[in-house]
Order: sequence, then structure tokens, then C-alpha cells
Amino acid sequence: MPRQQDILIRFGARVRQIRTRKGYSQEAFAAKCDLDRTYVGGIERGERNVALRNIDTIAKALELKISELMDEL
Repeated sequence: MPRQQDILIRFGARVRQIRTRKGYSQEAFAAKCDLDRTYVGGIERGERNVALRNIDTIAKALELKISELMDEL
């Protein structure tokens, strides 16, 4: 993924990559995060500027530290 790509798109792609690798559907992952599925979809498409609290929630649901989630962005 090119470094100059928007951070929201890179973050969303990273979340999707890890989510699918861990075997979660978008709906199951959203439920695990206690977030709306359409919100998670918006994150993964790079349409949402995610609040820090939600980044923490997503990282915990993926069993990662925030720094690990942000790795390679």
C-alpha cells in the first residue's frame, strides 16, 4: 500500500486485513466491538475519522495493542 495514501484508507485496510485474518465477519466483529456494522464498514472503507476510544476498542477486539494495530501505517 503506497505510503502517500490517506491515513483513513490505510487504517481501514489494516483493520479489515486483521479482522479477516482472525476469521471475523464484519457483522460479528462489529458486535464484538459493540459498534454498528455500518460504522465498521465506513472505517474499513476509509470514510470515518475514528475517535481514539474506538481505536482502543478495535485494538482490544483484535487482541492487539494500539501500537500493533497502527504498525505499518
